[in-house]
Amino acid sequence: MLERREVLSTGLSLLIGAAAPRSLGAAPPFVRREGTTLRVGPDAYRFAGTNMWYAAYLGADAPFGDRARLKRELDRLKALGISNVRILGSSELSPLKNSITPAFRTQSNHYDETLLRGLDFALAELGRRGMRAVIYLTNFWEWSGGMMTYLYWTNGGRYINMNDPAHPWPEFPDMVSQFYSSVPAVNLYHDYVRAVVGRTNTVTGKAYAKDPAIMSWQLANEPRPGGSDAVALKQMSAYLAWIGATARLIKSIDPNHLVSTGSEGTQGCIGRDDCVVHAHEFPEVDYVTAHIWPQNWSWADPKDLAGTWPTVEAKTLEYIAAQTAIAKRLGKPLIIEEFGFPRDGGSFDPAAATTFKDRFYGLIYGAVAESMKKGGPIAGSNFWAWGGEGRAQHADHLFVRGDTAYLGDPPHEPQGWYSVFDSDASTQALVRSHASALVA
Repeated sequence: MLERREVLSTGLSLLIGAAAPRSLGAAPPFVRREGTTLRVGPDAYRFAGTNMWYAAYLGADAPFGDRARLKRELDRLKALGISNVRILGSSELSPLKNSITPAFRTQSNHYDETLLRGLDFALAELGRRGMRAVIYLTNFWEWSGGMMTYLYWTNGGRYINMNDPAHPWPEFPDMVSQFYSSVPAVNLYHDYVRAVVGRTNTVTGKAYAKDPAIMSWQLANEPRPGGSDAVALKQMSAYLAWIGATARLIKSIDPNHLVSTGSEGTQGCIGRDDCVVHAHEFPEVDYVTAHIWPQNWSWADPKDLAGTWPTVEAKTLEYIAAQTAIAKRLGKPLIIEEFGFPRDGGSFDPAAATTFKDRFYGLIYGAVAESMKKGGPIAGSNFWAWGGEGRAQHADHLFVRGDTAYLGDPPHEPQGWYSVFDSDASTQALVRSHASALVA
């Protein structure tokens, strides 16, 4: 419902082609923060990116995986100039409706090696192409199990489903926010964080902590302090404590990589800029994130995209300006790491036109380019999401457990809602042009 990177100077062929050999003893080309700028070596790290939550699933050597497709999709993205891919690095086996199976983990501390090796394979393939990953380590929402599942495991089996008529909004996010103050739930999550961040890749033999194919570890996808103001304010101290403790934990295991929250920004912080500031002011949190969802946030009517476009344009630019001001206040970079828009008429069909979707992408890319031109804090963007050759398997465009034709749209969403398909020529042309401009 409410859920829903980088190109260096031409001299750094690591990010725009095959990895260049380094002299013995040279510093690894990790992305680092320097004020409001991200850098690799002496050069600014600026990128055009995407979201592909299912990369580890495709990478799994299992019936639900498809390594050949993963390679084809990454080749397509590489050809577009995409150099940063935000991917799912966790899922929790869950009773929640529309949650993905199989999962990276159950309640036990024996994690699914098949999926973890799928993540290994995905990272190895990204590294071979000079691309980088942002890996989120749990989810506020239900589609990968997420925080509600951690609560279910530790509270005696209680949970509610998103969009359950018996538990209308904002009951779901209000209950999820109990995660932050649940010591046993957070402990289970931290155990998983230790295992993944401290992992060694079985494909490359390289410790994750020493792998330049990782740009950032992310605490969660879209963590919020709650749904209602009353509950969010009550949980705020626990929410902030969880951010600080988890960021410190990750840095203690892996000091080489960036850490980010995965926050939507003000929209995911009960509409309060100070909430976003407090969530990102920890020294271990390296940059600010923002997500932009005009339809989900009732700025756009999918049946009247032309009529609601002026509202979309005004509110999008206003939102970017507000998040930019927050980043400047903190002295940290800003990544617009999720943005999506429906196809014409609200269709989920890949054959439907993308007139206003393309206009929205152009709006985002224009704001990113303008910030970079003026020395602003925006360092990159990741559109949501790459669907590639994936297609809905059912006429109603709904995901069914066991489906393996993964799209950019997660299991809880209509398949094709926000995906960019391999057939979307005009949208891809916009992406390619933006990515190319970043290296000009």
